[in-house]
Amino acid sequence: MAKDMTLLWASGSIFSWRVMIALEEKSLQGYNQKLLSFEKKEQKSKEVMDINPRGQLPAFKHGDKVLSESLAICFYLESQFKSQGNKLIPDGAAEQALMYQRLFEDFTLIQKMVDYFYQHSRVPEEERHESALKRNKEAAIAELKLWEKYLDKAPCCVAGKTFTLADIAIYTSIAFLFRYGLCEERYPKLAAYYNGLKDRPSIKASWPPTWLESPGEDMLKDF
Repeated sequence: MAKDMTLLWASGSIFSWRVMIALEEKSLQGYNQKLLSFEKKEQKSKEVMDINPRGQLPAFKHGDKVLSESLAICFYLESQFKSQGNKLIPDGAAEQALMYQRLFEDFTLIQKMVDYFYQHSRVPEEERHESALKRNKEAAIAELKLWEKYLDKAPCCVAGKTFTLADIAIYTSIAFLFRYGLCEERYPKLAAYYNGLKDRPSIKASWPPTWLESPGEDMLKDF
């Protein structure tokens, strides 16, 4: 099964990491993989463009089936290998509803942080509007505090008592934020969630190698 799979990925890409966690959870080790470099713009190579014409990673093939959106790949793996490895979508309607809700709320978390990152790092200082930066920072902090409240009810997993697709999405996002200096003392529930899942076999086995090799940054130290 896994030998018919090929994953093109980049270290430090949370979207690539999602897929690798899902493959581990479904006991699909041994797939073909190729680590590519954003710095060398290898995501724009013909090899990637043939799979994903947007030139983005991850890019995934299973036999003659091609997928290039991380969550689509995760859903596909759960659907095709439902009885293998760990179940990533719960059976009960209430549990499913919460899992889907939290999973798609990750888009909001990512967007709030991207808005801040863009104003902070991408807009030249002479063109930067402090009011916009402040507004984006406040919106991002409010979003993080909302996730703190969510984790009051589900401290180990974001959508109940079991690890699901929602955790695959949210954990990689949260790990990225802590790598960029998010203060554990200010967000104790997020920190407990982050540290509590660090040693989960699927997460530990797929931890981005560049994160192991280099220190993080402090962009979010004042959040």
